[in-house]
Amino acid sequence: MAPGSPWTPRSPCRSPMAPRSPMTSRSPLAPRRTLPATVVDDTVDAAAVLLDKWHPEGSSSGRSLFLNSTTPDEADSFLRAAKDLHRAMLFYASGNTTKDLHGGGHGLIEAQELLDTAMRRLQLELKILLSSLPNVIKFQQDDDADNDDEIQSPDAVRETCDHLRAVAEAMLAVGYGTECVSVFKAHRRASVAAALQCLQVSSPSLQQATINKLTWDQIDPKMQSWLTGARKAFASVFVGERELCDRVFAGENASVGDAVFSSVAEDQATSILALFEAAVAKAKRAPERLFRVLDVHDALTETIIPAIVGAFGDESELKARAVTLAVTKVADAARGMVASFEAAIEKEPAKATVPGGELHPLTRYVMNYLVFLADYENALAQIYSAEQFNDTSSSVGSGSGGTVGSSSTLGSGSGGTAGSSSTLGSGGGGTTGSSTLVLSASTTLRTLSLWSNPIGWLVSVLKLKLDAIAGNYREAALSYLFLAKNTHYMAKKVGGGTKLEAVLGEEWAEAQTAKARGYMEVYVRRRAVRRPDVTLTQQLALARQRN
Repeated sequence: MAPGSPWTPRSPCRSPMAPRSPMTSRSPLAPRRTLPATVVDDTVDAAAVLLDKWHPEGSSSGRSLFLNSTTPDEADSFLRAAKDLHRAMLFYASGNTTKDLHGGGHGLIEAQELLDTAMRRLQLELKILLSSLPNVIKFQQDDDADNDDEIQSPDAVRETCDHLRAVAEAMLAVGYGTECVSVFKAHRRASVAAALQCLQVSSPSLQQATINKLTWDQIDPKMQSWLTGARKAFASVFVGERELCDRVFAGENASVGDAVFSSVAEDQATSILALFEAAVAKAKRAPERLFRVLDVHDALTETIIPAIVGAFGDESELKARAVTLAVTKVADAARGMVASFEAAIEKEPAKATVPGGELHPLTRYVMNYLVFLADYENALAQIYSAEQFNDTSSSVGSGSGGTVGSSSTLGSGSGGTAGSSSTLGSGGGGTTGSSTLVLSASTTLRTLSLWSNPIGWLVSVLKLKLDAIAGNYREAALSYLFLAKNTHYMAKKVGGGTKLEAVLGEEWAEAQTAKARGYMEVYVRRRAVRRPDVTLTQQLALARQRN
């Protein structure tokens, strides 16, 4: 070293300065290294040592910095080193350091290569951490886990999410957001797909094009499992995925989390809605399929739509599609089925009397149907809400042309009206054709139209049909016996604290029971004309025993 020349310290891994040319008598001194440059160089050297230990293609590639490290602080050191390398690149890019003035940009290139290696390591960490998560993310304890995959401590899930957030923030901060998001989306899409497949709502056989080729008889046995799976998918899988994205991409990265969640979940959620759209379309207007359609309505309104609002947002396209499915397609299908059921009652031949005035099969079938339908009172109330009345009111209740609230004359046929008052005969002779019997379809039934009480409307339609059938008995006494037995059966199906009683009212059942007794008394009086040897009291007792 020439006397008087300044001494510049070097790092062992640093290249020496280029020698002076022997043809030059004097050369300018090398730039004096400042403290910041020294710190940056040392930081890069330290990062190189750490990266050598945790090289993504090295011996540590099967271990995680975050899950298996014997030195917990090393993970934090690695993340700091990645950020330091990014800052070093910016520093070297200024060109004011020894390396970059005389080393041809060696410092910048070295820092860039080290940073790229660090990012590949963090991509590996993302994969390891994501693989440690269950397919269904749950941050609260859930004792209703369906399989071992879901059994993981919420504390462990939260801890893993904290690690994922640290990795994501480090990658996004240094410009490797695309790589971070790509790894995250690919892994979580696969996890969500696996979860939905376990719930039996996602598989190649459940694509809408495939469903369109199936018959209702093939679809119906699967509907219950689809509904159960769909409820869990929206309430658990998608909600958990939303929270995972919110936790990992938080703060200033929240918009990234929104985009990631949409990419992971939206198309898979849409496919579930498409599944039910296809199934409802297959149901057509068959009354016996109404209950499945109402199950879909309940699943949408009670679970799926609220979950969509929570996970995808109130203004999301997915929510709009789900609401359209529930309010338009499902509701239209349900109203069409109710209309078909009403039409089927009205089309029952009025001349098909039952021998001996016994219980008519139509009464048994309709009342059993309504007992089940009463379980869906809330769904029916929404489907027949006032908001939906204007566009669809003409599709239901137009079959008989009758009205609620007027009187009905026995023997007038199916063109009569459901009445609100009844005048029982006081006995005596005559034929049914010449004697007028004003009957009531619903004396104490709530004075509500079809749109506010479709079950009540169907009951009134049934009573109207029974009136018409009763009018076709040649013997007047049998008409009253028929009405007594059928009215008594209706009252019995409604009473006793059933849901149907809650819909029609306790007073309705009591009124029908009283009406059945009145019909029976008329029947006995008419029979007494033919059996004068038996007292009225005895005939009433015998009739009640038979009934």
